[in-house]
Amino acid sequence: MTEPAHSRRVSPQIEAFCLGPYQTNCYVVRPSGDDDGGRCWIADFSFDIGTLLGFVTASGLTPEALVLTHAHVDHIAGLAEAKRRFPEAPILIHTAEKEWLTDANLNLSGFSPTAVTAPPADRLLEDGDELELCGETWRVLHTPGHSPGSVSLYNKAANVCICGDAVFKGSIGRTDFPGCSFADLENSIRTKLYALPDETVLLPGHGPATTVGDERRTNPFVSG
Repeated sequence: MTEPAHSRRVSPQIEAFCLGPYQTNCYVVRPSGDDDGGRCWIADFSFDIGTLLGFVTASGLTPEALVLTHAHVDHIAGLAEAKRRFPEAPILIHTAEKEWLTDANLNLSGFSPTAVTAPPADRLLEDGDELELCGETWRVLHTPGHSPGSVSLYNKAANVCICGDAVFKGSIGRTDFPGCSFADLENSIRTKLYALPDETVLLPGHGPATTVGDERRTNPFVSG
């Protein structure tokens, strides 16, 4: 069966949508197995989020949570629309960026022609939190550097980690924005992401999927 043009299936339970002018990856995550019970959760919300939300609705899914890897504008631009569509789904973000959703300068949209804000968070995350999402456990890894409140979401049972803009295939997140730090990002990658098993699939905020082992061996910015 040919996959829809708007998405690429990363695993049996994760749909990735590359959206908006920055080609941001946003993820719809469903439980493993054939019967998802109509449950899902969503990670990150770019511009042009209507395609993703349309997929969720057409698939008969109801999000249990709206989770953010970080609050730069290209990851929150569609959050307000998602919250309007699914008002019962709580917004989750790391505590270090709790003010960013409502502050255009902090989320970097204040420096663009159109300032973007979003509803405030319903729950604040900390390093080591375990999220029970659709019956599966995802551990919150605080991975600052690209932004102070960046998190990666790790499912040990599935060998998968949604890592936001911390690391990409053959690259890393930018560290020239306000609040960024290359030293912090390098430490996050070495101590949090490279500490995961080599076979762990990394689902980044931009570009194709990769693995911990591949990046540890070949990433030119942060080697293993």
